Amino acid sequence: MTHLLLAGSVVAALALVPAAAQRAPATADPAVAERVPPITQPPNATIMAEPVALFIGACDADGDARVTRTELRACVARSFASTDKARPESMGYIEMADWAERWLGDRNALPSAYETDTDGDNRITLAELTAQIDKTFTRLDRDKDDVLVRSELLTLDSTRPNRLDQRGRRGRAPR
Repeated sequence: MTHLLLAGSVVAALALVPAAAQRAPATADPAVAERVPPITQPPNATIMAEPVALFIGACDADGDARVTRTELRACVARSFASTDKARPESMGYIEMADWAERWLGDRNALPSAYETDTDGDNRITLAELTAQIDKTFTRLDRDKDDVLVRSELLTLDSTRPNRLDQRGRRGRAPR
């Protein structure tokens, strides 16, 4: 009986080791202890980047991990010029889809041709594309310093369903 009790104690102690390793270090200074965040379950969210944010990040011309509006506009102009177009001054909706596939990774990535074509002539000019990407730049520029850093290009997607069932076990993804 004592062997079982001892074995049970060892198993219980081993079960507590991972939990103890995750606790914040004990300190005598209460000010330091208040700054150490408690360990909790991670949020049910995924860090991701919109396709247009990936494009903006690639517009960092000088390699300083910061994208200015000037760098972005030059990058949009280069990407616009590189697209095969029937007319050099504008692109149609299919050509815009080709641009989006090449530069954003998918023909259906936002911004869409419909929201970019502000004058409704079924053509997208460099000015219209630049204005649309500028709107995204402004939306992502959280500190309003007219420069985007990598952390501003990331978003949290908390709409993804939790794949745990009611008992806390991983379930199969819905089909």
